[in-house]
Amino acid sequence: MTIRISPAGKQVRVLFQGEVIAESADALSLEEGRYPPVFYIPRKDVRMEKLAASAHRTHCPFKGDASYFSLPGADNAVWSYEAPLEAVAAIRGHLAFYPEKVDAIVAE
Repeated sequence: MTIRISPAGKQVRVLFQGEVIAESADALSLEEGRYPPVFYIPRKDVRMEKLAASAHRTHCPFKGDASYFSLPGADNAVWSYEAPLEAVAAIRGHLAFYPEKVDAIVAE
């Protein structure tokens, strides 16, 4: 599977329960196979106090082990690869949000 990571080149904003919980000009866009692109936002641009670490974990053979965070009323809504595989090392220190678990992910 081919994975491409590049700067998003846009301001990316994540809204949840009417609040901006993440906003960054430094987001990355990860494209993987036929899946829609996913924005990975640096932790420095995420309101981490709104997230609660989850015990949920998954493994991707192309990216590594993912850790998850929940938002109030939205379990495992956010994921991060704390120690990604070398091929995708650029996403270390970044978070991604499930679009169906937040109000909106806006890139403009």
